[in-house]
Amino acid sequence: MKICWGQKSFRHRIKSVIMIDESTELSVSITQIVQRLKGTHLHSQLEKQAKECMHKPEIKLETLKDDVRRLLKASGWERKLQNAVYRELHILPPPGHPRAPPEHTKEPLAYMRKAQVSWEKRILKSLNSMCTELGIPLARKRPVSEQKELTNKWNEMGTDEPDLSKFRPVYAPKDFLEVLIGLRNLNNDRSEDLTVRSNWGLIQVSLNVRDIPQMRETYPELGLTYGQLGIDDHTHVPPDLFESEHILIGKKVVSEQDSAAAQQYSRQGCPTGLRAQLWTLILNTTDDPEVITHYEQLKARVIHHGLLVDNLIYKDVKLTASNDDYYFVFEDYLYQVLLCFSRDTAVLEHFNYNSATPPKSYVQIVFFSGKSGSEQCAVVYPPNGVIPFHGFSMYVAPLCFLYNEPSKLYSVFREMYIRYFFRLHSISSHPSGIVSLCLQFERLLQTHLPQLFYHLREIGAQPLRIAFKWIVRAFSGYLSTDQLLLLWDRILGYGSLEIVAVLAAAVFAFRAENLMEVTSLASAEAVLADLSTLKVMPLLQIFLFATSV
Repeated sequence: MKICWGQKSFRHRIKSVIMIDESTELSVSITQIVQRLKGTHLHSQLEKQAKECMHKPEIKLETLKDDVRRLLKASGWERKLQNAVYRELHILPPPGHPRAPPEHTKEPLAYMRKAQVSWEKRILKSLNSMCTELGIPLARKRPVSEQKELTNKWNEMGTDEPDLSKFRPVYAPKDFLEVLIGLRNLNNDRSEDLTVRSNWGLIQVSLNVRDIPQMRETYPELGLTYGQLGIDDHTHVPPDLFESEHILIGKKVVSEQDSAAAQQYSRQGCPTGLRAQLWTLILNTTDDPEVITHYEQLKARVIHHGLLVDNLIYKDVKLTASNDDYYFVFEDYLYQVLLCFSRDTAVLEHFNYNSATPPKSYVQIVFFSGKSGSEQCAVVYPPNGVIPFHGFSMYVAPLCFLYNEPSKLYSVFREMYIRYFFRLHSISSHPSGIVSLCLQFERLLQTHLPQLFYHLREIGAQPLRIAFKWIVRAFSGYLSTDQLLLLWDRILGYGSLEIVAVLAAAVFAFRAENLMEVTSLASAEAVLADLSTLKVMPLLQIFLFATSV
């Protein structure tokens, strides 16, 4: 007896997981998901398990399909497929018009695409200029002695003190903000689409962003009547009672290994003892042997070849995490993860739905074996297509509190990056993109704190100039770690970075009384210099659900 786990059968299982009719518009997504999952480790394991089921005595020829499916479900493989499909649904962009060109899937607005291309050229020019000025190649093979030295000190790279004085970050968040401020849609009639109040802000493009009534519908679990981890009072449920019950539910969610349930659960916060497992479940990162193997392969690439961007990574960690009271102890982990990340060509896949394009540089190819001479060849540089900027390491640092196994830490960070963090440094019209977040922050302040906004604008302290550094890092390095993780719980729970812009506005609302008394940008920045004592959830709840609209 023979079983074939072919395209049709695999497609049927995915359809049953999504639970929709083939005739719906999501049929395009089903096709894409089938293609993406075919050939993966999960697909081969499902095929292997299905074949093994054939040798079980309870399998009958008359009910072959149903029996195999029942056994796959009982052994947990159907749940693994369900989680994999759930991940793909979160990553894949919604199906566009069948005749739309590929670049429209990445970014539908032409002026956004043009601005992103221009920004990429500027970044690459900065990198190439540094390469020329310092006389350092973009990539080189390390001598054997250097490879051995790096292998021996892999777990203590933080003790190294290389001379980084000549290196500078390719760009800083303030440089990126100036680019966003300059964005204009030449096809837009401002007199029709923008109100006078909209001109108060720095972002001068029109995008659909949610107002508070709409956000109350989107984030009902943040309401004042819901229990939340991170809030001591303000609810109708005693905090101790809620927390104990929430932990019990969390343990059940972990035992069920259901990504969708874990995501829903995290909207009310993840208990400290369960957060690492819940985030892993939401992101569908596994402990499979191939994950560890992949990490070891990346490590080998780091050891064998040095890149110019390695110095940028070292410099960034030294300038940011190493000087942070919370994160300096994780310096070694940060080097390991970020150096491996720069070599990971699997990250390139996210450019299919990212408005950005991986940068390319030219390397000299020398021919042996018959051909003479050499020629220049354009290759993606760095191999993952992501040039690190000032503060990039802070996307990794908070995760070090959750994962002490480098391969696990790496896989969670990579998934967080390709789902969320890349949007914070790419120009796009996506609702979680940096442009939308900045616009939403300004709109919230203009609508609900117009006097404060006008006052700050008049003294030359545009609110976005202060808040941008918080937003572009998703508050990493500004909030205390326990509060930051509570915020990131909600980012994962709602699958959106929108809550970051809301929190930025809530911080201004919380400090409004002091800010109304300042007379300069410097004094406004001083009022907002230390956010380490703020409690995230009370700020969000009060701003979203206690603000009059």
